[in-house]
Amino acid sequence: MKHVSASGLDQLDDLLRELRGVDGLKEKKRGVFYRGSRAFLHFHEDPSGLYADVRIDAEFERMRVTTKAERKRLLSVARAAVRR
Repeated sequence: MKHVSASGLDQLDDLLRELRGVDGLKEKKRGVFYRGSRAFLHFHEDPSGLYADVRIDAEFERMRVTTKAERKRLLSVARAAVRR
């Protein structure tokens, strides 16, 4: 699975805007978010859709983010992880 392309990130623009507003996250480059000095979230794409790798505790977990519902779930998971 390859890292997301610029056009893939364009499809995620609303989600990226929401993630930029989460306290404790910093976007180092478009679509790549850090929490402190550690990578926290980045995106991938393949023919089956768009995906996010988000750090939950010590491990990255892959979540599909192709639909609005999937993006809403990712945002909820990311906010909860940052609050921990």
